[in-house]
Amino acid sequence: MELVKKEEPTLPSLPTTMLPALTVLTESLGIPREMLASDEEIQYAWRDLPRELREIPVPLRGELVARMCVAVSTGLFDGAMNYIWNASILQLRTKIRNFGLPVVAQIQQSDFEEKHLVELQDSKLLELCLKLNLVNEDGFFFLDQCRDIRNNFSAAHPTLGTVNDREFTTFLNRCVRYALAESSSPKGVEIQAFIAAVKGARFNGTQCSTWIQRLQETHDAQRQILITMVHGIYCDPNTSEPARLNSLDLCTGLKLSFTSSLRSDLINKHSEYAAKGDEPRHTASLQFFEKLGLLILLNETERHSIFYRAVDRLWNVHNGMNNFYNEPAFAERLLELSQQGAIPETVLDNYVATICCCYIGAGHGVSWAAIPAYSQMIKGFSPKEIAAMINLATSKENSLGRRVANSSNCRSRFKDALSLLDPASIPNVVKAEYEKLIK
Repeated sequence: MELVKKEEPTLPSLPTTMLPALTVLTESLGIPREMLASDEEIQYAWRDLPRELREIPVPLRGELVARMCVAVSTGLFDGAMNYIWNASILQLRTKIRNFGLPVVAQIQQSDFEEKHLVELQDSKLLELCLKLNLVNEDGFFFLDQCRDIRNNFSAAHPTLGTVNDREFTTFLNRCVRYALAESSSPKGVEIQAFIAAVKGARFNGTQCSTWIQRLQETHDAQRQILITMVHGIYCDPNTSEPARLNSLDLCTGLKLSFTSSLRSDLINKHSEYAAKGDEPRHTASLQFFEKLGLLILLNETERHSIFYRAVDRLWNVHNGMNNFYNEPAFAERLLELSQQGAIPETVLDNYVATICCCYIGAGHGVSWAAIPAYSQMIKGFSPKEIAAMINLATSKENSLGRRVANSSNCRSRFKDALSLLDPASIPNVVKAEYEKLIK
């Protein structure tokens, strides 16, 4: 990524007549020179000005910034503060317009048009910018301090006192840093149009990409609200299948950017369905997490239930009619689940035994189309799962042990399964049994 070097504006030096003119002016009015900023304060403020102006994008260096510079050159720091504050407020209003006034109205749940924006008090404007994530919490804190300083120490109102060059430079720095330095702003997503699109016809590729991009360009808070709404749409029993698929497509495209706060909201909503006994929505929510590969977020009991059902269905298909043809789909689903985190302890033995039994078959063949899925799961066995695999194979009290003991074909296939393991992963407690089985 290439860094763009910002260039400091080159300001003219203060004319030799400027500072002496202030002395002449105060003398002619019969007031002490000390009533205005000293020559030293003016020179220091003028010296520091280019560094702050550098951070303001060129398009924003307009009339108010020019007036501020003129005010600084004459030591009118109270007037300079007022000019830069007004420039900041105008830019914050522009950011809200870019976000979208109709979207703000939807978020506020009240009318919000141009007149409402213009009439908004500075304090309320800052609160709205914080809510829309146009300024962060630090920005809100410092700009709110600037608002208070501007109201009490600038030329906007009768002042409580004066500010010196350092206080002005700090004020300017905060206005630039939190309001003016970044000219771009996130765009809001029109909620009604978004929901209508999700609930409409099946997305095509372009439509899905467009909505994902819009959600990426909006701020975290609104994205969190919309993704939570999409989860609700998916879980609604009355939702059409195209809308469910649209919901999954959007969340799949955005899941890498899910914040911890968003994940927490999704889990809270999921738990709420369970607490209310809303079985249809709770079941759909489980499927939602499974499809997105986010089972790791669920609690141990729910993960056990999902894995147990998947293992049980594979075992029933393996022992049923036409198992050679029916196993692959169930094996691939279990593989997908296994890649979403550690296997729950409560289902680990059953999981290992089922995969190994399916891999070695019952002595009269295997489902070759499912073997790649079984092989991948065996290669991914943890040391604890490897220990279970070997212990089960050396006991005749389970299906795997009986098959290995009673069928030469199964013993041969089990050796093949053991060869898929990395010897370095074999736990010491089963190393001796492993050596016997592999021979």
